[in-house]
Amino acid sequence: MSTINGKTIWVTGASSGIGLALAEQLAAAGANLVLSARNQDKLKSLADRLPGTHIVFPLDLSRPEKAMAKADHFLEDIQVDILINNAGISQRSLALETDFEVYRDLMEVNYFSVVALSKMLAPHLIQQGGGHIVTVSSVAGKVGTKHRSGYSGAKFAVIGFMDCLRAELADKNVRCLTVCPGFVHTQIAHNALTGDGSQLGKADPDNAGGISAEECARQIIQAIQRNKDEIVVGKGLSKVAPMLQRFFPGLLRRLIARR
Repeated sequence: MSTINGKTIWVTGASSGIGLALAEQLAAAGANLVLSARNQDKLKSLADRLPGTHIVFPLDLSRPEKAMAKADHFLEDIQVDILINNAGISQRSLALETDFEVYRDLMEVNYFSVVALSKMLAPHLIQQGGGHIVTVSSVAGKVGTKHRSGYSGAKFAVIGFMDCLRAELADKNVRCLTVCPGFVHTQIAHNALTGDGSQLGKADPDNAGGISAEECARQIIQAIQRNKDEIVVGKGLSKVAPMLQRFFPGLLRRLIARR
């Protein structure tokens, strides 16, 4: 079982939701954290109240090339043992009512930032003799539903990238974990993009009825410790949807179309 205590763990999207819960639980377990998000003030406030000593490293992952250049310089001075690609943005709009630029924005944050940071860190992990790359995808990366065509497309892409990366790093002692949460009770719906790129700004009943961010974080940490390759986290239909997709795809498609 992999240990958390004493490891340096880089968490993106650390200022809220699942990322915040991960930061709190990892720090409590003795990890040294690198905290990334856009809001530097929130990160500083978080770092100050967590046990231990942590690094605040603001990043705007909507511009992956710039983030990659900044991260490349940063990694010259620190050894990171585990990267958790958690930052992401959701969507709530019909495909035919969604501007093309919204699809591009969703891909930049949810897919290209994962590729950029994972490619930056992987050579360092190989040189160090091992480590973990963890990416938070979604059940939406397994099963497409209404109002999430751009989000789901990006999350499908992330799963494919992680599958390939896992195979390529299998003999390098670098573990690659893909996390597929179902509905989690966070602010993700409030920040979700609508068809014109504006924020939804309100709760989503599906997410509001999901598991807590704290429970999601607990299961992610447990999966890291157990060297898992992929996990589905959630309850109800969002938990079993990937299984239904595999064994009863026609039934699941009918259910989705009626929702």
